[in-house]
Amino acid sequence: MSDTVDTTTAGAPEGTTPARRPGYGQLLRTPGAWTFLLPGFAARQPFAMLTIGIVLLVEHTSGSYGSAGIVAAVTGVSMALFAPQNGKLADRFGQRAVLVPGVLLHAVSVTALSVLALAGAPLWALFVAAVPTGASIPQVGPMVRARWAAVLGGSEERARLLPTAAAFESVTDEFTFVIGPVLATALCTGVHPAAGLIAEGALTLAGGLLFAAQRRTQPKVARRRGTAASGAAGAGRARVSALSVPGVRVLAVVFLGIGSVFGGMQVSLTAFADEIGNPGVNGLLYGVFAAGNMLAGIACGAIAWKAGPRRRLISGYVGLTLAASGLWAVHSVPLLAGLGLLVGLFIAPALISGYTLIEALVPAGARTEAFTWLTGAVALGQAGAVAVAGQLADAHGASAGFVVPLVGTALALATLLVLRSRLTPKASGLVAARGMGHRVPVAVD
Repeated sequence: MSDTVDTTTAGAPEGTTPARRPGYGQLLRTPGAWTFLLPGFAARQPFAMLTIGIVLLVEHTSGSYGSAGIVAAVTGVSMALFAPQNGKLADRFGQRAVLVPGVLLHAVSVTALSVLALAGAPLWALFVAAVPTGASIPQVGPMVRARWAAVLGGSEERARLLPTAAAFESVTDEFTFVIGPVLATALCTGVHPAAGLIAEGALTLAGGLLFAAQRRTQPKVARRRGTAASGAAGAGRARVSALSVPGVRVLAVVFLGIGSVFGGMQVSLTAFADEIGNPGVNGLLYGVFAAGNMLAGIACGAIAWKAGPRRRLISGYVGLTLAASGLWAVHSVPLLAGLGLLVGLFIAPALISGYTLIEALVPAGARTEAFTWLTGAVALGQAGAVAVAGQLADAHGASAGFVVPLVGTALALATLLVLRSRLTPKASGLVAARGMGHRVPVAVD
């Protein structure tokens, strides 16, 4: 398989002139798209507020970044463990059936965690409250991606919009990380230490219920047994576990490294802002970092790539590791903002390429689960990074905390380079359905 496949021509019928790569305008004109995009944006916004809200509240009540990082880490580990199960349940029973009880539990859990922290409860009590808080985080991002795959999978013309949809979702994710940390920091420092978490719980509840109400665009429920139309082969695909696909396991490890960047940056930037006596600059610095990610995501969706997603993933990860290698040595706000922007610019290509590969590697009936494995891996990497960076920042200052993103991305890059062959689908996985009785090749390299 060639390493340089023009994604604008992949899937074009032989003997025809391929159409130009669709753009954001055509994507957003997809019938029914706005009915899930707007509530989906509202429902995923709180996710960017949760970790920083926990760190700021627990550090305020305990006086320790280490303790704050561990509580946030428990939340992230809990999410990482439960997110794939939530995705599997959504594939089996429908998104609404999982989302409604999930957002209700999350609102209650966040409230309990806030009350315990303010009451000076022991650390173990915060751990207990952090477990359901993380487990109930709604997986709205993967659900939106699954809806895009469902609404775009009906024809060959629409299917060419899938890479654009992946880029658009990355931009949307990163826009939340521009707004979320700044909003949470402003609420925690300007209103009340618990205000960021309380706002996170309220937004999750309202946005999640609005998103769950959009039933028309919800992907069809994966059945255990094939219908007359799908036959035994369709039934077999519906029973596939996303984690049984080797490429998904590799991507999960790769996304752990991306999570280490998010977690390490959140804690270390907070510690850096405290060290210079200007806590409010934390939200600005993290917003610049996230803005770089968002800008790169916009560019990724607008470019007609000739290299396939696997090569783009490797290239983006090399750049991310190199950019993260200088964070620990920077000690001024302008330089840290500039380097943070550069780090952010390399995250989006890696994220978008990974999510795009899922379309070729995983059967439709397991994609929500696959997306949640990647989301969970980011959360797990973030959790570990928050805990380690918090301990390092307590003991040696913010500069030591910035070593965490470097180590995390370097280890993930090494794994990616060694196991990159597993990101190529088997021969049977190189075709994707494009309507009844019609199949077209999917290029992934």
